[in-house]
Amino acid sequence: MKKSLTALAVLAVAGVASAQSSVTVFGIVDASVTGYSNKSSDLNGPTILKPFYLNKGSVTTSRRELANSAYNTSRMGFRGTEDLGGGLAAGFWLEAPISNDDGQQGIATFARRSTVSLSGGFGEIRLGRDLTPTVWNEVVFDPFGTNGVGANLILTANAGFGNFGTPAASTAPFTNVGTNNYIRASNTVGYFLPPNLGGFYGQVMYGFSEKTKYSPGLATPDVANSQRQGRYAGGRFGYANGPLDVALAYGSSTIGDQFYVGTTTKINSLNLGASYDFGPAKLFGELSRATNKMDYEVTPAAGGRRDIDLTGYLIGVTVPVGVGLIRASYAGVKFDANQPSTPFAPRVADPKSNKLAIGYVHNLSKRTALYATVARLNNKNGAALTVGGPAFVTAGGFTAKTSTGYDFGLRHAF
Repeated sequence: MKKSLTALAVLAVAGVASAQSSVTVFGIVDASVTGYSNKSSDLNGPTILKPFYLNKGSVTTSRRELANSAYNTSRMGFRGTEDLGGGLAAGFWLEAPISNDDGQQGIATFARRSTVSLSGGFGEIRLGRDLTPTVWNEVVFDPFGTNGVGANLILTANAGFGNFGTPAASTAPFTNVGTNNYIRASNTVGYFLPPNLGGFYGQVMYGFSEKTKYSPGLATPDVANSQRQGRYAGGRFGYANGPLDVALAYGSSTIGDQFYVGTTTKINSLNLGASYDFGPAKLFGELSRATNKMDYEVTPAAGGRRDIDLTGYLIGVTVPVGVGLIRASYAGVKFDANQPSTPFAPRVADPKSNKLAIGYVHNLSKRTALYATVARLNNKNGAALTVGGPAFVTAGGFTAKTSTGYDFGLRHAF
């Protein structure tokens, strides 16, 4: 009887599989020995009020670890398509992050991507959780993408620039999907242009906030971020032909709201990226501007809170060397609170950071590679970005200054 049940189960699974045009299990396992060193300095000195001040020098926080995802993000996923006839196809994509360094996170959430789609000559309609249009330029037009100590500095700055006012409760050790909409957005409807447009490509996306509305409005609970937070709208359009690829993206993410105060806080992001492959070398570049903006139903007499701007730039290059690839990038970001100047007082300098990263990838096969990356980040005027690792010490008069890191790792794809 047990053997019969087993046989029936096998036949049932085979029947389901045969109804699909294709089903693929895929993934990446990436592990590295990674080190971080983050240095803070005491920039103070004797003053009239403290003539005997003794400078405290500097303090460094450091850590060495076996990490994951320093070259490509470790993941495991399932994707499939079904041919519906007439040029139509249905598809699904479920992709989970995994932490292979300690095994704490397996296929617990499909936080990287969870979509179902319908495609044809008209393009593709995609529903679910997916990468936002605005993050693609930082993935595609940086030699290091979004991974490891060399990760795109513009993304590092933006990822912490537009967090929701009340993030979802931590689901540690699982990836938290409720922090912001900068890299991925949930509850989205997306449309992608068909691929046969002579090199032109594009997409648009709308993400629902999924908040409860009340009628009459006075029945709305007096709870912050309960009406519009989480909504996303964006698009990306580009042109790729031969060695040239260029794309412009814009997105608007609602990160907070106060119904009775009459305010809505948004992050509006605009970026332009490009690459050109000369053969012996491939050049990359990106320009970015994001604005943290508060809209008012009734503008206060004093004018309300000023916008906060985050601007960034990046240049990069990859050079093929046999089976290997040399990678390098230099990037800078600046935060501007647009504060008015004060008479008889020096203007407060804008916080800024810059980063240099250099690395090498040695491909052992199409699916397996060894890699090494080193990076150094410098902070000025109160910026406190890092290449990763422990936080800066900023208490007791210390100011964040430099962050240095390295990755030496192995990546295998399947």
